[in-house]
Amino acid sequence: MAHERFVAEHGGELTRNLAITRQDGCMTDVTFDHASLHVRSLDDPEGFWLEAASGVDWITRPKRALDASSAPLYRWFPDARLNTCYNALDRHVITGRADQPALIHDSAVTGTSRTYTYAELLDEVARLAGVLQALGAEKGDRVVIYMPMIAEAVISMLACARIGAVHSVVFGGFSADALRTRIADGEAKVVITADGGYRRGKPSALKPAVDEAVSGETSVQRVLVVKRTGEDVTMGDKDMWWDEALEAAEPVVEVENFDAEHPLFILYTSGTTGKPKGIFHTSGGYLTQAAYTNAVVHDVHPDTDVYWCTADVGWITGHSYITYGPLANGATQVMYEGTPDTPHQGRWWEIIADKKVSIFYTAPTAIRTCMKWGEEIPQEYDLSSIRVLGSVGEPINPEAWMWFRDVIGAGEAPIVDTWWQTETGAIMISPLPGVTTLEPGSAQRPVPGISAEILDDEGKPFTEPEKVGYLVLTKPWPSMLRGIWGDPDRYRETYWSRFGPEYYFAGDGAKYDADGNIWLLGRVDDVMNVSGHRLSTAEIESALVSHPAVAEAAVVGASDEMTGQAVCAFVILRGAAVPADGDTDAVVQELRAHVGKEIGPIAKPRSIMVVTELPKTRSGKIMRRLLRDLAEGREVGDATTLADSSVMQTIQQGMTG
Repeated sequence: MAHERFVAEHGGELTRNLAITRQDGCMTDVTFDHASLHVRSLDDPEGFWLEAASGVDWITRPKRALDASSAPLYRWFPDARLNTCYNALDRHVITGRADQPALIHDSAVTGTSRTYTYAELLDEVARLAGVLQALGAEKGDRVVIYMPMIAEAVISMLACARIGAVHSVVFGGFSADALRTRIADGEAKVVITADGGYRRGKPSALKPAVDEAVSGETSVQRVLVVKRTGEDVTMGDKDMWWDEALEAAEPVVEVENFDAEHPLFILYTSGTTGKPKGIFHTSGGYLTQAAYTNAVVHDVHPDTDVYWCTADVGWITGHSYITYGPLANGATQVMYEGTPDTPHQGRWWEIIADKKVSIFYTAPTAIRTCMKWGEEIPQEYDLSSIRVLGSVGEPINPEAWMWFRDVIGAGEAPIVDTWWQTETGAIMISPLPGVTTLEPGSAQRPVPGISAEILDDEGKPFTEPEKVGYLVLTKPWPSMLRGIWGDPDRYRETYWSRFGPEYYFAGDGAKYDADGNIWLLGRVDDVMNVSGHRLSTAEIESALVSHPAVAEAAVVGASDEMTGQAVCAFVILRGAAVPADGDTDAVVQELRAHVGKEIGPIAKPRSIMVVTELPKTRSGKIMRRLLRDLAEGREVGDATTLADSSVMQTIQQGMTG
């Protein structure tokens, strides 16, 4: 395996501050000793986070870091006040960054690029804040944002933050029913949407879904619509065009400051009960940790770097590492609308070369897709500007890690393989560029300020290498979720009951290696029990991808009468490995033997299906839940979050035909 063949070591020190001092509204450069700082951060977590909070502009500076009196309903910086939008925009304009590019929106589908300076972005946000106030949105009111990957989505989020409204971004691929559920749960007063977006280069309507979602009895009073695709839409009594509203708006120039614990946003994530969980985050703690981690993990330098996170704003990564963290740090960043192969398979690398992107943060599944297309494509472009690469969304297999580093990072750029969740709000476990000795495929160690352990089935911590257990967090952290909107009991039951109230249960399996690095093994329900043996789907996927015939793989555990669970795999073959006659029996047998050799006979998949695509969300996550439905012969569940819902039909036809 790649991680056994190669360990990358980087000399030097991280040039971004972990203790975080202030200089002109941004985080300044220092050097540090990582190990000693992490120990200190856990010995005195409140002192550490108060120091980190100095990277934020407060109207009332915090004197207390943590109020644990109502644990697990923790409160961070309870005596402080701030405005998150001011931190993202106003302070940079005030301190001389008015003309610095803040957001470079690049659209592959329209062939256009627009750069917003910090002054221009502030003007747009201030005007929209005025529109929202004119539409009746007040402090604490919920505003649903249902948008494609356009700058107006970020503008909408920041405008809500400016007036203290709580934004709830709903991924633009969700159905009308899913949108209605989220509107109703949050009792949203305003919806911001667009006439449509683009999918696979073609217009895809959004406004009709909103019309359906707000029909009948609803809390929504007004709907604001961006003209994006130019498609014909119905405009009713509640509806208003974005451009007309902004033209007439009175901008909100002076900002109100809010309690650090004032809710900033709600973001819905899947729940085991079928009902989405409205994860909500508050202002001061969330902004502190989002900015801190963007500075120390991504190593963002506002004066010299161009940063690019490929995530959709509909997911937490788009919140923390497009909207809030980079802008709070005064960064210049790219925001991209389109897929990696629109209009051609080299589009991402073309953007990196053209914009001189230096920090690139993306998902493992996207990396593996690019691997499938071949290294000759990125080799056509000048990628020498890249100095830090990042991975997010799921564990990255060592083979993809190596390809990413060697082909995209020229064998030199460090890779920050980050673990975190919607619930954590910010990066929790990650290498630090220029500091950490890198282990391909491992998120490695908690960042300073974060305490994590792995527990066995009885809830006891252990450190034995290769033993599989449950990842837990043992100390509260500033960007942690403050609850499930409107359901504190569900919050306690979901996250704080599995091993007792002192442990946050992350829901992920994990193990240590011999060096003490943490390896994430996917969701607990993706850790299979086969004849009493606990097997990680991620580990089997990595073994499959290590075979030269395989470009990408997804593994699920399916119920089996004999063994409890059986391993079922879905693989995409590299072009040269696809048999001319379409008969894949020989390669399937070869792959089963390969997994047996790499991991052990117990891990051999019961079935391997060769497919042309895997079901993925627009953020790049493989929807293993849908594959599990297929493997167990059930009717396939909700596929509305997929980038291309037809993929499931194609796979089903392949299984039956």
